[in-house]
Amino acid sequence: MKLNRRQLCLLAALAGLGPTFGVQAADYPTQPIRLIVPFAAGSGTDAIARITAQALGETLKGTVIVENKAGANGAIAAEYVAKAAPDGYTLFMTTNTTHSANPSLMKRLPYDPIKSFAPVSRMGNLPFLLVVNNSLPVKTVAELIAYGKARPGQLSYASGNSTGIVAGATFAGMAGIDMLHIPYKSTPPAIVDVIGGQVSMMFVDTAAGLATVKAGKMRALAVTTEERSKLFPELPPIAATPGFKGFDITSWNGVFAPAGTPKDVVGKLNKALVRIASDKVAREKFAGLGFDAFGSTSDELGVFVATELVKWTKLVKNAGIQPE
Repeated sequence: MKLNRRQLCLLAALAGLGPTFGVQAADYPTQPIRLIVPFAAGSGTDAIARITAQALGETLKGTVIVENKAGANGAIAAEYVAKAAPDGYTLFMTTNTTHSANPSLMKRLPYDPIKSFAPVSRMGNLPFLLVVNNSLPVKTVAELIAYGKARPGQLSYASGNSTGIVAGATFAGMAGIDMLHIPYKSTPPAIVDVIGGQVSMMFVDTAAGLATVKAGKMRALAVTTEERSKLFPELPPIAATPGFKGFDITSWNGVFAPAGTPKDVVGKLNKALVRIASDKVAREKFAGLGFDAFGSTSDELGVFVATELVKWTKLVKNAGIQPE
C-alpha cells in the first residue's frame, strides 16, 4: 500500500512518541521503574530515594530500583533522565543542585531544569548543618569566625553538592574570612576528610551527616535554616549570629520524569508520592534522617522550581561564585 505525504508525516510523528504511545496509567507499571539519583550512594538524597523507592514499589505493586549516577554536580544524571524515554519508567529524585543552582554555577548545561522535565511531586526539605573537625578549637559560629580571621587562608571547607558550595561561599563572604574551597564528587568522601582533618569544615545535609555527628566524629555548630529547626532544637541557626541576618540556605527534594511523560502516569505517580510523604511509617524513617517530608501537586512543584531558580541565581551572584 502506497502512503501519501500526509500519512507518512503522521506515522513519523507517532514514531517520535516512542514508548509513550499507548502507555496507560491503568496498566502502569508493568516493568521495573528506575529512580535515578544524581549523587553517590551514602549521600542524603540517596538515603531519601531508597526510602521512597521501597514505599513507591509497595504502593504501585511494582519494583522500583535506585540507580546512582554521580558526577558533574548532578548534571550527568539530569541529562540522562532528560534524554530517557518519557514512559514513566525512568524517574529522577533530585534537589536544588540540578534544578536551582546549576544554571548559575555551570556555563553550559546539557538540560533545561524546566523544559526537560515533567514535575511529579515535591518530597520535602533537607536542612544543612555547619560541621567542623573535632580538633578545631571552636564550639560556636562566632568562635569559628574569630578563629578564621586570626588565621587568614588556613580554614578550608569541603562540598559535595551545590548547597555546600553556595553555603560555604556565602558564609565566607558574610564572615569576611579567607577560606579554601575543596570540592568533592559527592558528600561521603567529603565527610571522611572533614573527620580526618584534611579539611576544616563543611556544610552537610542532615541525612548524610547526622549519624556521624551523633557518633561524635565531627562537631555541629549550627543549622542553615533561618529559624531554629524543630528537628534540631539544640542547634542555633547561623542567622542568629551577628552579621548573618537572613542567612537561609536549605535543600529541597523532588521527583521528576522526562518531559512528555503521559499526564495520567504523572498523576498516578503524584498520588502515590503524596501518600508516601504523609504516611506515618515513611515519615518516621524520613525524620530519622532529619528530612522534613511533604508532598505537592505536580503544578505546585513546577511553580516552585521556577521560583527557586530566581532565588538561587541571586544566592550564587551574591556569593561571588563564577560559573565554570
